[in-house]
Amino acid sequence: MSRSQVLVVDDEADIRELLAMTLSRMGLDTHCAGSTTEALALLGANSYELCLTDMRLPDGDGLAVLDYVSRHLPNLPVAVITAHGSAENAVAALKAGAFDYLAKPVSLNQLRALVRSALKLSRPPARRASDSEAPEASMPTLIGVSPFMQATRALIDRLARSQAPIHVCGESGSGKELAARLIHLKGSRQDGSFVAVNCGAIPENLMESEFFGYRKGAFTGAAADRDGFFQAATGGTLFLDEVADLPLQMQVKLLRAIQEKKVRKVGATSEEPVDVRLISATHRNLAEEVKGGAFRQDLYYRLNVIELKMPSLREMREDISVLAEAILKRQCADRPPPRLTAKAHAALAKYDFPGNVRELENILERALALAAGEEITHTDLQLAPGGGSPAPLDVAGLPLQERLDAIERKAILDALEQTRYNRTAAAKVLGISFRALRYRMERLGIKDELDARG
Repeated sequence: MSRSQVLVVDDEADIRELLAMTLSRMGLDTHCAGSTTEALALLGANSYELCLTDMRLPDGDGLAVLDYVSRHLPNLPVAVITAHGSAENAVAALKAGAFDYLAKPVSLNQLRALVRSALKLSRPPARRASDSEAPEASMPTLIGVSPFMQATRALIDRLARSQAPIHVCGESGSGKELAARLIHLKGSRQDGSFVAVNCGAIPENLMESEFFGYRKGAFTGAAADRDGFFQAATGGTLFLDEVADLPLQMQVKLLRAIQEKKVRKVGATSEEPVDVRLISATHRNLAEEVKGGAFRQDLYYRLNVIELKMPSLREMREDISVLAEAILKRQCADRPPPRLTAKAHAALAKYDFPGNVRELENILERALALAAGEEITHTDLQLAPGGGSPAPLDVAGLPLQERLDAIERKAILDALEQTRYNRTAAAKVLGISFRALRYRMERLGIKDELDARG
């Protein structure tokens, strides 16, 4: 059986020799080129499973090689090698379609991890005996035939072939985490862990230890070494949900971890390499957060290499009925689901769904409990009037502070009811952090009221 071939493009002979020797020990054959011209000639004459190219070449740059590959060999992963600290070049290459990047001096451990991931894209996955019936039966899906949904699925398939950081934006409940999971499961890291982190639910004083881990004795209660989110996701994907909730001090540390691909545990004296793909998400406008000074521009630049916008449900009204049927089928896994009447379908199609798919799931779950017989009627849905707008609150005549408190209290209670009193989800609906919601609930007496209910 012939060995897989890799093309190495670099004008420094010692770098070419080092890379070729490392790849040979991995069981790969290597062709080397010292210029763009040589590289294009070899690409035209041979078949490769990976191309590694320096960004600076005597007669051009790595982007020219990347451009040729994207036009003529779209299934060939290309990784670029950049000068140390040249973040702009790395981001430019990732935006242009590079699979990943390495910084000089090249870390051989990072090189090996990159090569293994890239080769998974070129080679068909090994078929296990348990896969004989339905290899993708457990794969989650984004349901719908609307142009928005078809374009979203197609973009997810393309993004899965890259290691570039992705920022998923969209309204609360629009499926941002599901999209991130699909990118992970369809990509070369599918055998690794998918670690999802709600950045707004972590106390600020615990953030560093939660993200990077800690050494035994680093602080009171640290009885043993512990890994953080980055170590848990090594070889896989780290999904940072509600990344806009990160405090500025933590944003600095996260930026360094992304740029260096290394983290330092709390209490440790040295850094350790980590190999994760980063996907972030928020329902806020990160660009506006940057303008307002709440989010670092350099971190935004590194996280938002490629943006994936999840469409709202009201932009895909033609998908609502089929999505509702699929949700009902899932919610009634142990019995045939009730049928939505024509009026129920029509009511759903007209509704604006401020909470998107998550709200649709909650509406249908409530309707299942209310429905009598084998049908769900439009009255069982109990849709809010005005397409989801909250009922008006009479605050006339109240002093200003009491008026504001009453409005805030109703908004929080509405969000809690919409999310079945899931406080993390309610914070997302309200567009605030979990900590901010907890503070407001305590100030307004909502927490004590709910605790009293049990």
